Amino acid sequence: MYDALMAETVRINGHQGDLIEAYLARPLRAGPVGGVVVIHHAPGYDEPTKQITRRFAAGGYTAICPNLHYREAPGAAPDDAAAAVRATGGVPDERLVGDVAGAAGYLRNLTSSNGKVGVIGYCSGGRQAFLAACSLDLDAAVDCYGAFVVGRPPEGMPTTAGPIVHLTNALSCPLLGLFGAEDSYPAPEQVAELEQALQANGKTYEFHTYDGAGHGFFAVDRPSYRPEAATDGWRRIFDFFSRCLTG
Repeated sequence: MYDALMAETVRINGHQGDLIEAYLARPLRAGPVGGVVVIHHAPGYDEPTKQITRRFAAGGYTAICPNLHYREAPGAAPDDAAAAVRATGGVPDERLVGDVAGAAGYLRNLTSSNGKVGVIGYCSGGRQAFLAACSLDLDAAVDCYGAFVVGRPPEGMPTTAGPIVHLTNALSCPLLGLFGAEDSYPAPEQVAELEQALQANGKTYEFHTYDGAGHGFFAVDRPSYRPEAATDGWRRIFDFFSRCLTG
């Protein structure tokens, strides 16, 4: 199989038609293929997130990561842009949904698309992936330790993100959740509350919690990285997307 891929910066129309930056990676093989919208974490539109986007392309999907911080600091380094967004309380939920809608539409309009699009996010992006899947018509969603789907941020934390578990009935697609047993945001009891809401609303989901792992166990460039949990998590992600985004 020809396994080359191409990655590049593109411009997409996000919330309210705003032109924003995004990172696109796609396999150089005959389509049709499914698409994945990658939602970056709170530290921003950084190289580790671009590596994740390329990993999906290497796995046979067209993947795109919209720069959610582009409006506040176009062209700025990820740390500086993230700081600018934190100063305003974070990415507004309505804007996030609009940007993901624009990214999903971009993927579906490619000639190589099979029409199916999933979303995945890590940390704040995990919450945003759940929000997008409750607000848009998607085919799969992956929440990697998304904080504040259940519960509110502690006082002093620079985010206005509030709980969105009440949106569970609107979830449009199967959900995969990957969590750490030693995480505080979300804590295991918050994961259990989300699971109860999914069950009560008859939603299709799979949750996996890893012992010995806390927040950020996928992050290969951080002390929180847990290779065993991350390896199993990646296996589950690709299996899940294979079932939801092919055909």
